[in-house]
Amino acid sequence: MWQIFRCRRQITLSVALSLGYFLYLFLGAMIFQILEKPAESNTRDQFQVAKLRFLQNYTCLDANALEQFVQIIMEAWEKGLNPKGNATNPSNWDFSNSFFFAGTVITTIGYGNLYPSTVAGQVFCVFYALFGIPLNLAFLNLIGKSLNTNLMALGRSAQLPRGSGTMKPFVMAAFLAIGSLLVLVFPPMIFSYVEGWSYGEGFYFAFITLSTIGFGDYVLGTDPNKHYISIYRSLAALWIISGLAWLALVFSLSADLVEKFIQFRIKQSQSQTEETAVHKPEDPPTLQRVQI
Repeated sequence: MWQIFRCRRQITLSVALSLGYFLYLFLGAMIFQILEKPAESNTRDQFQVAKLRFLQNYTCLDANALEQFVQIIMEAWEKGLNPKGNATNPSNWDFSNSFFFAGTVITTIGYGNLYPSTVAGQVFCVFYALFGIPLNLAFLNLIGKSLNTNLMALGRSAQLPRGSGTMKPFVMAAFLAIGSLLVLVFPPMIFSYVEGWSYGEGFYFAFITLSTIGFGDYVLGTDPNKHYISIYRSLAALWIISGLAWLALVFSLSADLVEKFIQFRIKQSQSQTEETAVHKPEDPPTLQRVQI
């Protein structure tokens, strides 16, 4: 009987989770459509007006020639070349940029603004990601567990005498707050200053990057009008790895808290069951038949 009840409960939970998952996707699609579709239509109209004005100002061009030129620009952009500027723009494949690209491959960020165009580079990228992604996951897991162990040791050392336990949550909260400042609060300030973004855009880039979503709408070091130091993108790659390691620590702590909460609920349920069994009234004694 208990197994049947447990099976029904599991089926109900699975159905509820599936419905919630697709409802969340449906809600997100509706909101994104409401927010972004009018802006897209406005941008498309402005682009068409700009093309017409360009043809009116340069009568030597026709619509087909302009479309061919736009196609050339789009192909250059898809291959990672910025159409702005001239041939003196820095290479996308110097060591600093290549190091940054390698980091985006094994961390599965994949901004999409740069990718290998040669067959040899594509084949190498496949095998590089095949071995690099598990290596990256193992490395981040190791860093997360190491930080978690050090954090727990720090909490025990800072705990007040006689096991009061009041300092451990404070140390953990302070550690997480400092890490959040170093990973999510201060870096967007630097990105905003160097790239000319607003702080909101810098924070958006930091979150989209560290969550490994990587839309590619904001990427570091791609403005041809700016002069970047040679190690700028390499430092950004190290920030990404550090940020992902920090998130691994946060996820490890969260999983530990959830596991402890589940264990606490199970023990509490077992205690309630045992108390109910102890306090359950006994059956009234049966009267013995008296034989005459």
